[in-house]
Amino acid sequence: MSFKVTVLPAGREFLVEPGQTVLDAALAAGIVLPYSCRNGTCSTCQGRVVSGEYDAGQAPARILDAADLAQGHTLLCQARPNSDLLIEAREVRMADDIVVRKMPVRVLSLDPLAPDVMEISLQLPSAEAFRFQPGQYLEFILKDGSRRSYSMACGQLEDHRLRLHVRHMPGGLFTSRVFGVGAEPLKPRDILRIEGPLGSFFLDPDDSRPIVFLASGTGFAPIQAMVEGMLARGDTRPATLYWGGRRPADLYRQDLALGWQDRLPGFRYVPVLSEAAPDDGWEGRTGWVHLAVMADLPDLSGHQVYACGNPAMVEAARRDFIEQCGLAPEAFHADAFTSAADLARVDA
Repeated sequence: MSFKVTVLPAGREFLVEPGQTVLDAALAAGIVLPYSCRNGTCSTCQGRVVSGEYDAGQAPARILDAADLAQGHTLLCQARPNSDLLIEAREVRMADDIVVRKMPVRVLSLDPLAPDVMEISLQLPSAEAFRFQPGQYLEFILKDGSRRSYSMACGQLEDHRLRLHVRHMPGGLFTSRVFGVGAEPLKPRDILRIEGPLGSFFLDPDDSRPIVFLASGTGFAPIQAMVEGMLARGDTRPATLYWGGRRPADLYRQDLALGWQDRLPGFRYVPVLSEAAPDDGWEGRTGWVHLAVMADLPDLSGHQVYACGNPAMVEAARRDFIEQCGLAPEAFHADAFTSAADLARVDA
């Protein structure tokens, strides 16, 4: 039996079929609600159930606090209706020509950016359209049916080519291939299968508030795509990038970020290291990257934030920016990177 879901404040309606989550049904109906991981390890898809019965699953109790749960907040990527639902959720405006599709891609090159970060260049079929918003991600569909998600690190296609930044996860099924570990290393001309574009992590064209970009590690990839998009459009909104890593090598495209300060009026770059060693010769900011934002901008009520990186950093930033810096909840946009190891810990 299907159930009807009505989304406030827009009043949009869609049906959820048996076994579907609210998020999956919304996307199938062409209604894009905020989402990132789709597996219950972040809170990007958080919404509030105003009325109706549903199975929330176990993830919301691990991600959301008791006060939010008591008010009906839940993760829409996990919620399955047991009746018609009335929910509150923000709807994301998506361009009409962006269509999620599956297709084969060819590996063009594998270029090390750091000892544990590889840039993969992919060639897409010239006969198939692939349009995306800078900041979105794609999924590799592996031979066993499992998937691996990576943000696109480019603002637009260049001759049907895409770039991704992949960090080596020791023991990882896919990243071991990327870094030539094991019996089947990935190499140029190999064919892979992808699905995309996915996610709601991209700039709101109608929001003129100053932007805070917040990245840790390879969370820089979708930020690079967004900034490249700003450059292509001549978007001069004030923007500051805070990029955090442990050691200098983690900030693997400092040259690019520093160059944006010269090319984009109103752009500022602030690198932050959490574990700088004496022999690094580091003279910049230290500590947790989201705390550097709070030190510089204790009042975020007039800003919008785009955060990408490990889930712990993203959730700490979301909580602290909203509770301590006055950031409007709807002004926090996030994409949390989750590895297969993260998912195994969640399922344990």
